[in-house]
Amino acid sequence: MRTVLVTGGAGFIGSNFTIELLKDKNYKVIVLDKLTYAGNLDNFSDEVTRNPRFEFIKGDIADRSVVEKVMKRVDSVINFAAETHIDRSIVNYDPFVQTDFIGTYILLDEFRKKTRDRFIQISTSEVYGSAQTVPMTETHPISPQSPYAATKAGADRMAYSFYKTYHLPIVVVRPFNNYGPNQYPEKLIPFFIANAIEDKPLYVYGSGKNTRDWVYVKDCAQALKRILDISADKIKGEVFNLGSGKEYDVLEIAGIVLDYFNKPRSLIKKIADRPGHVERLISDTKKVKKILGWQVKTEFNKGIVETIKWYEENKWWWEKIRKRKEYQQFYNGWYGSLMKVTQSKK
Repeated sequence: MRTVLVTGGAGFIGSNFTIELLKDKNYKVIVLDKLTYAGNLDNFSDEVTRNPRFEFIKGDIADRSVVEKVMKRVDSVINFAAETHIDRSIVNYDPFVQTDFIGTYILLDEFRKKTRDRFIQISTSEVYGSAQTVPMTETHPISPQSPYAATKAGADRMAYSFYKTYHLPIVVVRPFNNYGPNQYPEKLIPFFIANAIEDKPLYVYGSGKNTRDWVYVKDCAQALKRILDISADKIKGEVFNLGSGKEYDVLEIAGIVLDYFNKPRSLIKKIADRPGHVERLISDTKKVKKILGWQVKTEFNKGIVETIKWYEENKWWWEKIRKRKEYQQFYNGWYGSLMKVTQSKK
């Protein structure tokens, strides 16, 4: 049985991946998570937490003493741990530097000390910046446009450097925009869903024409499982995009959500654009299909309806989060500041 360390495993993609991995009795999972505002043990059912192959440790990947101790017990590492919200990185980027970059370095350094199966670094499509060529291959220039993207780009290249310098079995994965159950409700799709349910404005930056390549989180989890299953010799040093090859803009998504609830388009409220906003992201899918035999199974129009239904049926999950003082302070401060900019331009 292989023991896998899943850092940031109580977050959105990490928890969905953990649930997927536990379906395979050949794996034991140790989740290491700091439980910041986005880490949430409610993402795990009682069935998961009672599983003898599941273990949870509260800890910070930037704390070397914690990482050193847990690393001695594992065969493989998949690093989801990160501050991920671009808006927050614009307001305060220190946590992003500490977790996304320094934390990743500490994980890699401790991984290096003993021969292990593989280290999978979860990067992001945001490292590319706005598409210079489409579709975007894994060799697209890296040109981050936000502090979040910059720290992830640094970690991405740090991981690759450990492959080149120390010949370690490192794989870098760049998922495009994930959506689905258990996503923190300040992210675009759950934010729109929750606001629509509560008849609150769906804030849209700028023109609303910025596009993203959307991947249903359960499809992403299955791709990552394949990266764990395949021989490390076949994938070490590789970079993989995980995308659909299709793009949707923000106004389209807002419209889908409002139409589902039969709510008026007047709930869409355009505000000042976000600084450094990426205009377009769309993935080339050839490499991941060729090497892993993976492609998106869930078409966006189906996946977003499934996602809407989940948030509709699990109000307890996101209502609890949105009532927190921390959520309210950021929500009011961030959108309040952009509203002021919007009004000053009129």
